[in-house]
Amino acid sequence: MSLVELIGQADERGLAASGLACLDRCIPLLGGDDEVLRPLWAGLADDAGAAEWGERLEQVRGKLGGEFGAGDISGSGSGSGEDEAVLLARRMLAAAPVERSAAGVREWADACSVAALRIHRLLDPLKDAGDSVDARREGRTEGMSPLVAAELRRQITVLELLAAHGPAGLRPALEVSTEGRRVLRAVVSRRSRRRG
Repeated sequence: MSLVELIGQADERGLAASGLACLDRCIPLLGGDDEVLRPLWAGLADDAGAAEWGERLEQVRGKLGGEFGAGDISGSGSGSGEDEAVLLARRMLAAAPVERSAAGVREWADACSVAALRIHRLLDPLKDAGDSVDARREGRTEGMSPLVAAELRRQITVLELLAAHGPAGLRPALEVSTEGRRVLRAVVSRRSRRRG
C-alpha cells in the first residue's frame, strides 16, 4: 500500500502520530533537543490528551523560539538546500493544528509527509532521480536516493504501526522516529563540518 493510501485510511491518532513523527525527525534543523516533542507524543496515548494538544503545542513552539508564521508547508523556497530545509521544518511546526481534529490532522499529516521528504531530498548528498516526492508517496520508488528512501520507509512504518496496534503502536513509532532524527542530525552535522 502506498503512503498516500495509508494516510487516506488512517484514523485521527494515526494521522497525528504521522505528522508528529515527520516533525520529530526534522527537529535537528530547528535546534531542538530530543525531548522537546515528548509532551505531544505523550498526549497521543489517550483521548484526554486531545484536549491538551493545543496547550502542549504552544509550549513546544515557545521552546523552539523563532517566528512560526503561515506559509506553504510543502512548497519550495529559495536559498541554499539547508536554508530551505529549515524553512520547511519551521512551517511544519507552524501548520500544526491547535485543535486535534481528524480533518485538521489529516491535512497536516499529509503536508508534513511531503515536507519531510523534501527536506531529506534537499539534504541528501546523492541525487534523487525522481521528478517529485509525490511520485514517491504514490509508490514509484525507482532511482530513490538513500536518505529519501529511508524517510519514506519510516513514514510508512509509523502509519502501519498505528493502524495495526492503535495506542500500543506509539512506542515503536517513536523509536522509528528517534532513529530517523539521529540520521538527520548526523547529516546536518556532516554538512556543517564541510562548510566549517
